[in-house]
Amino acid sequence: MGTENTGFKVAVLDLGIKKSILKHLEKRNCQVSVFPAKTSYEEMRKWNADGYFLSNGPGDPEAADYASDTVKKILSANKPLFGICMGSQILAKSIGIKTYKMHHGHRGLNHPVKNMETGLGEITSQNHGFAVDMDSLNDSKEAELTHINLNDKTVEGLRLNGRPAFAVQYHPESSPGPHDSTYLFDNFIQLINETK
Repeated sequence: MGTENTGFKVAVLDLGIKKSILKHLEKRNCQVSVFPAKTSYEEMRKWNADGYFLSNGPGDPEAADYASDTVKKILSANKPLFGICMGSQILAKSIGIKTYKMHHGHRGLNHPVKNMETGLGEITSQNHGFAVDMDSLNDSKEAELTHINLNDKTVEGLRLNGRPAFAVQYHPESSPGPHDSTYLFDNFIQLINETK
């Protein structure tokens, strides 16, 4: 599975972006433009991006209708999309999957996650107090579970069915931290390649 490209353009919706995320995209020869959280899709698309990225960030995804409205339009345009942390919650919310406030949240560098597609375990970095509701995801015909937390069986990743969009709850870009999941950036580039 090759990930070489000649310089894809990635538009980032900034919900609280970390520099290490941008470094991972730039390392993969992406030209990145960061847009404020309340930027409309109409404004973002003027940049003519090849793919879209939803960043991490603090807060309750239920209070961020502006972001889920933008994501709905990105999905309608069938553009490749990758979300991390709050970006995962916003992606889920945009297709009608519920989110909730966790009792304790996940904090730290050693959270075990199982990749449901490969069966492999990953050690992950996490920092969030909200999550995607497992029952709501299981009931959805629009998305499927891709990663699960091995400690408490919460949703750690999802992929949309029939659309080029996926997200994870944890931080594959953690710096410093475990790097078991950096392949997700390569998967995003491959998705852009496949839809060009």
